[in-house]
Amino acid sequence: QVQLVESGGGLVQAGGSLRLSCAASGRNFSINAWGWYRQAPGKQRELVATIASGGSTNYSDSVKGRFTISRDNAKNTVYLQMNSLKPEDTAVYYCNTVPEAMEYWGKGTLVTVSS
Repeated sequence: QVQLVESGGGLVQAGGSLRLSCAASGRNFSINAWGWYRQAPGKQRELVATIASGGSTNYSDSVKGRFTISRDNAKNTVYLQMNSLKPEDTAVYYCNTVPEAMEYWGKGTLVTVSS
């Protein structure tokens, strides 16, 4: 059974930076594609960044050029470096495989960006 624990969220001013981490338990971390998802208040959860097993990355238009996803297979951890944060980035951020596995969702980590 895979368990995901997200961390690194917090309160930051617009223009600031945060680095999120997602630690995964269980096997097969390195062969999976991973993604960072977010859910803002009153909105549906959206996928904002993905990283394939080989390391290739993709980003939603809303975060392209500001966010960077990376992975450390030795540590079973996925990261999201978030720069130039905007108030509209305020959300709970989750990691999961791509495509998502419903049974893997963790509690997420809250990012709040003040204007």
